[in-house]
Amino acid sequence: MPIKASMRFRRSRREPRNFSCEQFRTCGRRRDRPRALPVICDISEEMTFASVVLSRVRASWTPDRNASRVCRFPRLGRPMNFHVAPAGRLSADQVTSVIRAATLAPSTHNTQPWLFTTDRDAIELYADPDRVLPAADPDRRELLLSCGAALVNLRIAIRALGVHPATTLFPRRDEPDLLAAVLPTTAAPVDARSVVLAHAIPRRHTNRTPFTAKAVPQEIVGLVRHAAEAEAVWLPRLDEEQLAGLRELVHESHLVQSADPAFLAEWQRWTGRAPTSRDGVPFAAGGTAADDDSWVLRDFGERATPVTSASPPLVVVIGSFGDTPADRLRAGQAMQRVLLTATAHGLDASFISQPVEVRATRLRLRRLLGDGLWPQIVLRLGYGEPVAWTPRRTLGDVLVDRSSLFA
Repeated sequence: MPIKASMRFRRSRREPRNFSCEQFRTCGRRRDRPRALPVICDISEEMTFASVVLSRVRASWTPDRNASRVCRFPRLGRPMNFHVAPAGRLSADQVTSVIRAATLAPSTHNTQPWLFTTDRDAIELYADPDRVLPAADPDRRELLLSCGAALVNLRIAIRALGVHPATTLFPRRDEPDLLAAVLPTTAAPVDARSVVLAHAIPRRHTNRTPFTAKAVPQEIVGLVRHAAEAEAVWLPRLDEEQLAGLRELVHESHLVQSADPAFLAEWQRWTGRAPTSRDGVPFAAGGTAADDDSWVLRDFGERATPVTSASPPLVVVIGSFGDTPADRLRAGQAMQRVLLTATAHGLDASFISQPVEVRATRLRLRRLLGDGLWPQIVLRLGYGEPVAWTPRRTLGDVLVDRSSLFA
């Protein structure tokens, strides 16, 4: 049956609970699992969020007198004209802004593997099969994580406009690439906590540079954990022995990928891109390597002089109890909510993807966590230096007519 993602929960007044891997191993029944504490998003002034997103992507709009909106993106190549119609309670302008917010989500190698369609009642999210990474992501797990991140951006952006995004995951079984349908049809109240997440969407970016020695406060770690739990996904507390084991898996999986010609060819195809490219990782966003960083950083750009990191970053694992496509899509939503929460509190983040991209090391990481969770994402969190933004495809590249998907 389709999985509903529009359930509401009452926020607990208790402090965040720290769950160890031992607790995850023993909490097999649903009633023993930590309760999800969702964070919703609204903003008091309707177009404030849209203006923030538009300034982030440097897009310009030319209004039409008709009900739909004529959008013009002259940044690359010839101007692209197309019509965006209202959906539910959202105007054409608002539909444009929330889809653009969704495209600001992170994705593996910045492939941006998502497509969107709209009609009078819904915005639908599709996987873009042309952007699958056969070597790094043969089972499309990371594609689902990336699309889940885009989905939670879309939900937050809609809530930021005072509308509730009723969401269904995998709504039609005969369309496996249709990942979610969002119906923005009901008004919703404003919540001050959600305003913070909304403004973090255009400010969030992956920081691949080494972080400073400043420690992440435990209060923020608790908020990050709550953010994962809001999407029914978990961020367990790792002890020193588990961190040491994870570090070994990172290096081992890095060596496996470095010896794989198919992986290297795919990686090189998507990295070191020119500044004019709409996708992939440009040289300027690649960062540098640290002399004493025991966590492997991929060289996505021009390698500069290594720098010395005084202390290790905060490394966290985001895991789910299941490993179905729906579980992976939820994990992607949790990942992005964690990243937005971190951004809102001044943290930088980047991905340590190697141990979850190599099947054998991912299974060993699952055992390291106590066999209770499927590891989906490994993140490093801390305080880094400013880095360049990665590019995004234009709205005309990702907003398509539904009939064209089956042509």
